[in-house]
Amino acid sequence: MTKHLADTLRENPLLLLVVVLAIGYPLGKLGLGRTRLGLAAVLFAGLIVGALNPAFKLPELVYQFGLVLFVYTIGLANGAAFFASFRRKGLRDNLFVLAMLAVATAVAFAAGRLLHLPGTLSAGLFAGGLTNTPALAAVLESVKASGPAAGLEARLTEPIVAYSATYPVGVLGTIFAIAAFERVFRVDHAREAAAMRELSGARRPIVNRTVRVTRAVRERTVASLMRSHHWRVVFARMKREGRASIVPGSIRLREGDLVSVVGTAEEVERVVATLGEATDERLEFASEEMDYRRIFVSNPRVIGLRLGDLALMEHFGAVVTRVRRGDTVFVPDSETVLQPGDRVRIVSRQESLDAVQAFFGDSYRASSEIDILSFALGLGLGMLIGLAAVPVAGVTLRLGLAGGPLVVALLLGARGRTGPLVWTLPFSANLTLRQLGLALFLAGVGTRAGDAFASTLGTGRGVSLLLAGAVVTCLTAVLTLVIGHLWLKIPMGLLSGILGGLQTQPAVLAFAQEQSRNDLPNVGYATVYPVAFIAKILLAQVLLATGL
Repeated sequence: MTKHLADTLRENPLLLLVVVLAIGYPLGKLGLGRTRLGLAAVLFAGLIVGALNPAFKLPELVYQFGLVLFVYTIGLANGAAFFASFRRKGLRDNLFVLAMLAVATAVAFAAGRLLHLPGTLSAGLFAGGLTNTPALAAVLESVKASGPAAGLEARLTEPIVAYSATYPVGVLGTIFAIAAFERVFRVDHAREAAAMRELSGARRPIVNRTVRVTRAVRERTVASLMRSHHWRVVFARMKREGRASIVPGSIRLREGDLVSVVGTAEEVERVVATLGEATDERLEFASEEMDYRRIFVSNPRVIGLRLGDLALMEHFGAVVTRVRRGDTVFVPDSETVLQPGDRVRIVSRQESLDAVQAFFGDSYRASSEIDILSFALGLGLGMLIGLAAVPVAGVTLRLGLAGGPLVVALLLGARGRTGPLVWTLPFSANLTLRQLGLALFLAGVGTRAGDAFASTLGTGRGVSLLLAGAVVTCLTAVLTLVIGHLWLKIPMGLLSGILGGLQTQPAVLAFAQEQSRNDLPNVGYATVYPVAFIAKILLAQVLLATGL
């Protein structure tokens, strides 16, 4: 590398950042079979660039800003699902994950004692073996906050070196464990998905069927039938005596009525079995008076509210039959909370559609924008909480820039809004900020540790770290799969998602989805991810404090 180019990169941190990202992103697309590092490859690109010249270091602010962006957006996206999981078997699953993390912590501690590692390396080994970047960030913050200024730079590189040596094994070891035990247990993913359909809440294809009411329903209202039978469908249109209309919850069905029912095929069949028989008539084409429209949710006054609170039938004579959120389409109910960027399908009389459209906003641009005030308030509150020091059994713990914003974001994501403040982000904006934040963090820490990483990895200590990380990863994965499947009787699809959540590793989740071809891994991942995320941040600091 010429001196001129080296001087240019050293004097222009933004250009250095772009170079690291440009190397790391395509590197992450390469892989062995289904396994890819993804954005994690940016870390290794940073290590390579940093190893070329010790002066190639991005400013500390780069990785700090990236970290808080990443964890805050993760929390906002998973807040509602996290708290909802405890209404199922989320408590059992999270306690199970905490027990497995305690085992991993004990193994990392024992490895540190056996190899005479300082706490910095033990903590980095733990974070890398369990592929948790924010845990590494929390360790770095603790090192800066608690250690003397002399030798600080060297101490800061040690956790990163251990993390970098063990991270690839953390990803690959977990994936290989899932692949191996699927064969050992002879897993039938299709049968598991059928058995777990109620638990998974999987988003299956939506159908629209017209039902002719032929059975006596005792003149009961649609709302009472929905409650008593626990139908998860939407009654959209009806036709009575040749006249088409929207189906209000207060109407009483009669024999001879035609009603269109929207839901999954299984749910619609339950309705048909109760009310009468399916017909080939399509009510959506039966009347020129009725129509539908797909509308973006962009009006701040409806975001964060439940559909039932909007009283669409009373005000507009309209009903929402579908909601599209990101790549997912589902049938809503009165408890469905609208988020910015949702696209709803509205059915109403033609003369009401413009008013309904104005009510929801229907601005693609507005549905993609971020409310900077609420975003900054939530992020600031999270950082303040992260700075708070909590003494526990003689050890001072901090949630730090990784844990504080995550805890606040989980609460705000579940809350949705407070008065005029909307806490949630549009789906697309959340994904973009999350990816950007992770890339900034990985590039920052990689360049700052590249020189030390290169000098350590080829030594005997580097090999020892790699082997110790493999033990932490593989033992944790094997115990999770064996105990979870054989003792707790957790279906393998769900369990592989739980293991991905324990590792907080999207690559493991992606592999589990490829294997199962259903949504069970998503359910397991979302259920335990936040608890595992926070627990590893705290446990890594415990290892740091109790190391040699």
